[in-house]
Amino acid sequence: MNDSLLLQEILQQPAALQRLLEEGRDSIRAAAAAIRDYDPAFVTIAARGSSDNAARYAQYLLGAQNGLAVGLATPSLFSVYNRPPRLARSLVIGISQSGQSPDIVAVLRAGREQGALTLAISNDGDSPLARAADHCILLRCGPERSGAATKTYTSSLLAIALLDAELAGAQERVDLLASIPRQVRTLCERAEAFRAAGAAQQDMRSCVVLSRGYNYATAFEIALKLKELGYVLAEPWSSADFQHGPVALVEQGFALLAIVPSGPLAHSLTARLKEMRERGARLLVISSQAGALTLAHTSLALPDLPEWASPLTAVVPGQFFALGLTQARGLDVDQPRGLRKVTRTR
Repeated sequence: MNDSLLLQEILQQPAALQRLLEEGRDSIRAAAAAIRDYDPAFVTIAARGSSDNAARYAQYLLGAQNGLAVGLATPSLFSVYNRPPRLARSLVIGISQSGQSPDIVAVLRAGREQGALTLAISNDGDSPLARAADHCILLRCGPERSGAATKTYTSSLLAIALLDAELAGAQERVDLLASIPRQVRTLCERAEAFRAAGAAQQDMRSCVVLSRGYNYATAFEIALKLKELGYVLAEPWSSADFQHGPVALVEQGFALLAIVPSGPLAHSLTARLKEMRERGARLLVISSQAGALTLAHTSLALPDLPEWASPLTAVVPGQFFALGLTQARGLDVDQPRGLRKVTRTR
């Protein structure tokens, strides 16, 4: 079944997550202690691509669990316009699997020059990003050779979730996170079913990927995988924003992929899906919720986790789905056109 580097790396996620849990805790605790001592007024995160989607998760998690206002940086202000905004009293986080992109490094360097506390989350502890930061959380994924990020994405989510739990002193959340490798392994055992679901949608040329809250990040990441692997024009939307205009796109046969976790958003997301089905949308649903799965034309079931932890598992069926769709089209999943593994932007 290991017929591509991408598939191998998706299947390596349980081991990568377990390794981070076992070997990365000291650096995460040290970073959390430094953040508590520093007591930042706000958080700025610099990232690109899949790492930017991990940053979206951090916005919700650090905001909800630790009361931190989190914004995404505008790296071109630092690297192109040379007009860095004020970062004093902030925590500046850079997330990058390679740690090589000059614009992300520029944000951390500016933050450090201004007296901000800086933290890198990277798979390369000797990268320019890691060297620019006061603290580094090393993802410990091993080499990621396929063009699209998978194990570095889920490991970034886990690093963020562990950091957040340590900051809050929430041992119960740390204990729950210890179960994530097992949950992801169970999903990997269903790889063929998820790939087959993607292969069945090989004619899909455009779609909307819908969610909200913590899984807003998941909508962006699955949409990115569909774009970069299958060349699908996949647009991620918050279900709330989608109602403010883009909903007019929905017509008979319109493809809509939704991520519906447990929690306070489950009811409203399911209600939106019911409306979309009545308007003729073709629904593909990733969910732990029976009501949402029942509405789906294609359903990809998840384990039932608290909403804050669900992005760690919700993306996995989407990875397999994009892989199956891409392979059914006869495309190279490891070397998408125009894509480089290490992207350096300024």
